[in-house]
Amino acid sequence: AEVHRFVESHRVEVDMKLGTALVDMYAKCGDIENSLKVFHAMPVMDVLTWSSMIIGLANHGLGHDALSLFSEMISQGLQPNEITFVGVLMACTHVGLVSDGKKYFSSMTDVHGVVPRVEHYGCMVDLLGRAGHVEEAMQLIRSMPFEPDAIIWRTLLGACRIHKNVEIAEEAMAKLRVLDPLADGHYVLLSNIYAQANSWEGVAEMRKTIKRENIQRVPGRSSIEWENTVHEFVSGDRSHPRIEEIYKMLEEMIGRLIQAGYRPMTSLVLQDIDEQSKKRALAEHSEKLAIAFGLLTTPPGSTLRITKNLRACEDCHSAIKLISLVYGRKLIVRDRNRFHHFNEGQCSCKDYW
Repeated sequence: AEVHRFVESHRVEVDMKLGTALVDMYAKCGDIENSLKVFHAMPVMDVLTWSSMIIGLANHGLGHDALSLFSEMISQGLQPNEITFVGVLMACTHVGLVSDGKKYFSSMTDVHGVVPRVEHYGCMVDLLGRAGHVEEAMQLIRSMPFEPDAIIWRTLLGACRIHKNVEIAEEAMAKLRVLDPLADGHYVLLSNIYAQANSWEGVAEMRKTIKRENIQRVPGRSSIEWENTVHEFVSGDRSHPRIEEIYKMLEEMIGRLIQAGYRPMTSLVLQDIDEQSKKRALAEHSEKLAIAFGLLTTPPGSTLRITKNLRACEDCHSAIKLISLVYGRKLIVRDRNRFHHFNEGQCSCKDYW
């Protein structure tokens, strides 16, 4: 926003390159409204401008809008490229449009002469896997004209967690141990899959592997900007100068959420600790601390913008929906996969993420 204000106040001409950069910047900063505003004000746009807007809408869960924009782009005679199709397939993935996604994927080569690359196959694996077509996603990986990378196997592993498929998860994990052996996320995901299947030997084996291979856990980090400073939190953080006030606000927040029907999802905590300690661990997740700080420092009714380095967990997702309702706030949360817009007890992802 500072950059855009500078551009406007200094009467800098917004040409195609600068306009496209502003469209991309606003979308990546969570402000899709201003991104659209800049886009619609541009007199001339190239394929990169359209692609940036399509990807922006897809990342914000506005898949149908992204696909409408793609149709409009085609009707104006523009030729889509590889980047455009990443946006189109992401749009289908985030709203679960499986048959549409397959149609667009086929049209890449059949209609537009664009050869699918590894990222397009990755989008298709994500689309099929999230929608529960885990076997079909596996078949697609096997039919790829090149070697699947770690991101594709990790995507499949994530789908196995959602749909509780232990067998394919173990196959994906075998590949990940070769391609990306030190990434902690794979082991945590498989551990969760074993826990869901009540395979406690599997969970124990994963814990042993993490210890034996000396795999470093990447802590969840959430940040919020206040008065031109980024404030970052990790789970159970005690380092912030206003930590006592933050924890007081956190206690009040959890209390109000419980009154509104929130039940901590203690089954998500895999440590061997008692129920009360599990509730405490969930309450101190980094995004809840960042939100408590936001509630403490910003005017009532203002929008809170949070950035998280990992995928938001189910417990935080359900808690934030309630926070938006109980506190009458809009919250825009960027996790590793996408933006979530929380408002009046609902999330833009419709619990499909």
